[in-house]
Amino acid sequence: MEIKVVKLFKGGEFNEEFLFGGENKADGRKDVMYPGSLQNFLIDTGDEVILVDTGFPAGTPFKGYTKIMDYVPALEALGYKPEQVSKILITHKHADHSGSIGNFPNAKIYIGPEDADAMKLTGDNIVRATYSDGAYHNFPQSQKIADGVYFIKARGHTNGNSIVIAEKDGVYYMMHGDVTYVDAALHANKLSIVFEDLAAARETLDRVREFVKNNPTIYLSTHTPEGVKNLEEKIIMKLD
Repeated sequence: MEIKVVKLFKGGEFNEEFLFGGENKADGRKDVMYPGSLQNFLIDTGDEVILVDTGFPAGTPFKGYTKIMDYVPALEALGYKPEQVSKILITHKHADHSGSIGNFPNAKIYIGPEDADAMKLTGDNIVRATYSDGAYHNFPQSQKIADGVYFIKARGHTNGNSIVIAEKDGVYYMMHGDVTYVDAALHANKLSIVFEDLAAARETLDRVREFVKNNPTIYLSTHTPEGVKNLEEKIIMKLD
């Protein structure tokens, strides 16, 4: 199994109030900034090419960011063609995670049912996740996608939010949408201001932190350059 990063945008910024202020705006400062980016991830099992999210639709601008590539050219830069993709795991409905799903003619698209309904997705290739394979470690509901690849219910940021964990050589690669935007928020145990269900978002962050504390985990975020660095340098996340 290989896990690769699909690099899309760089050069953005977030202020700490946005990143930390979901439960109490006073937790974050407007004048403290963190670098932002946009990248998604790819899992090559040897038998299948599985995408985790698909970025914006081609040509979409991202205010304050510098485009590296649209999604399909970025995928091709890694050596893959759209028709090779067999499965797409959508962490949630927002356009920067789901915008290019129409470019993959042979792919089954797995997504939380609430987000599939919100997006009005139809077609034989749409798989509304059932999370019917039981608990995965401390997460109550999961769905096995392939050997060592799991789609895990993680509501809060959206009502159909999920995370993806891939297992390789005793290490857990946690690919998520926006459980946190930067690693500092994970360390500080803070929610961002973007959520559809605050109580569920808090439960998900608590479960993510518990998992990371108890298992060697490479934490792969979508919106921070740390997501790229953590993968490329195989950095195991450490929490106090």
